[in-house]
Amino acid sequence: MSDDRRQRKPAAFRLDDPEVMMSSASELGERARAAGRRHVVINPEPEPAAAALVPVPAGSRRRRWPWTTLFWSALAGLVSLAAGMAVTALIEDLFAKAAWLGWVGLTLAAVAAIALLVIAVREILGLMRLAAVEKLRERANLIIVSDDREQGRTLARDLVAYARAAPRLARGRATLESHLGEIIDGADLVRLAERELMGPLDAEARQIVSAAAKRVSVVTAVSPRAAIDMVFVFITALQLIRRLAELYGGRPGTLGLIRLVRRVVTHLAVTGGMAAGDSIVQQMFGHGIAAKLSARLGEGVLNGLLTARLGLAAIEVTRPLPFAALPPPTMADLAGGLIRRRQGTSEAGELPAG
Repeated sequence: MSDDRRQRKPAAFRLDDPEVMMSSASELGERARAAGRRHVVINPEPEPAAAALVPVPAGSRRRRWPWTTLFWSALAGLVSLAAGMAVTALIEDLFAKAAWLGWVGLTLAAVAAIALLVIAVREILGLMRLAAVEKLRERANLIIVSDDREQGRTLARDLVAYARAAPRLARGRATLESHLGEIIDGADLVRLAERELMGPLDAEARQIVSAAAKRVSVVTAVSPRAAIDMVFVFITALQLIRRLAELYGGRPGTLGLIRLVRRVVTHLAVTGGMAAGDSIVQQMFGHGIAAKLSARLGEGVLNGLLTARLGLAAIEVTRPLPFAALPPPTMADLAGGLIRRRQGTSEAGELPAG
């Protein structure tokens, strides 16, 4: 920095002033001073290197070797080899003792192998159906955002083909097929498909969840043991998730049910956990029901509310379309009758005492 710049006092100027000049070198200012004119010369600072601002691509990160997957795969292979050798040794021993015993053992082993193959095929088909449901829901979400007409028409055709296994949706399929040739936006096609195909299924799903919540409430209210309550609630929850998946076309197997349970629990964690719903809980305790009911009956009502909350999460997970045109079910729809029934029972029980 030169001496004259070091001794210059702070000054204010406008950028549109004709005396202000942009320059990347000092020659312009030198020529201006030589001409006897006072100019303000601005030397722009260099921009930082572009390479420093470019993020590191994700593909360049070092990937770890899947040791956990390798361990479980190797262990499963060893267990399969051990089981095969054990069965082979058993059949050889049976043949050594008697020929007919060997043939009986070989027949049983063949039947077990065929049954295992059928079970594996069913589990794979169940996982494929669940993946198809998830893919339909993801495509519907993207079409609602993009409003693509061709993609919406393709999704509507896929939904018609997907719903052919449900006789109760014959009228909805016919109505949706009649609108496929019309000029309708993609998002509107998704909403139309939801109204025609998901409406009857949503009504039945509400009945299933409400019946499960009432059943859990009654059983846990009269059950003498907490262990019985836990077992019954767990079995009811699994049956509820399976029935909802079958209702919406998922039909999961054992592995598919485990995957659905994980997704439902994850959904509950994301949307606020197992909270029964602030409006229902406030209604329950605001009317003084907790003070009127016994401890076991109050526990039954709470378990019923939790089951209804689980059913809400299962509906959103197993449904092939998001809630865009139809209102999603709420705790008031599923458990409101449960609260009113318990309130009426409590008041009826107190009338003679009054």
